[in-house]
Formats: sequence, C-alpha cells, structure tokens
Amino acid sequence: MANTVFLHQVISDEGFVAANALAKVLHITQNDLADATGLSRDAVSKSARCKSRTTQARLRDTVEIINRVSEWSGGVGRAFAWFRSQPLPSFGDKTAEDMVKEGHADAVKAYLARIAEGGYA
Repeated sequence: MANTVFLHQVISDEGFVAANALAKVLHITQNDLADATGLSRDAVSKSARCKSRTTQARLRDTVEIINRVSEWSGGVGRAFAWFRSQPLPSFGDKTAEDMVKEGHADAVKAYLARIAEGGYA
C-alpha cells in the first residue's frame, strides 16, 4: 500500500515523474536528486528539461528500483538508503546508484527480479 502512495506522489497527471515531488518524498534536495541519479541540476529543476525522454527514463528507473526495494526494506527511506549505499556483489560492489548513473538500471532491475524469484544475488 505504501508503495502505491509513493508512486502516486511522484507521477504527475501527465504521466511524468515530477523531480521536485520525488526529492520531497525522499527528503532530499533537487541537487541531491541530481547527484543520486547522475543528472544535471538543470535536468531536475527546469520543467522543459525534466520532461525530456532521457531525464524521465533515469527518474523512472530510480523510482522503479526504490519501489521494488521498499517492499522488503521497510519503506521508501530505507530503500533509498539501500539504493545509495549497498554494494552489490554481482556488479563488482557498485551500488544501485552507481549502476543507474552509468546507464545500467535494467541490470539492477533484473538483479532484483532474480532475488524476488528466490535466486541468489
């Protein structure tokens, strides 16, 4: 239930991930959001840039990963902490944040799907 609320809070009526709303839900600044996603400050703060395909893809990937992890981590805050700090052995101890910044969010989502199905990390 909390995950549905989380998604509802960050997706605009137009279907875009609202960077300012995402930053608010995560209790961080837009600068911190830009840093966590590997985007520029302008990409998350200027409306036109925030709606670009590249920015939206990166924000959506971040939301999807945090949403998946929040189910077993105890909430959005803990999921975001995991996203930023938990080394993932399957990726040479890079964090999910590192992988998203490098454009490998799909690998993290596949990794989480394997774990959800009972596989090993």
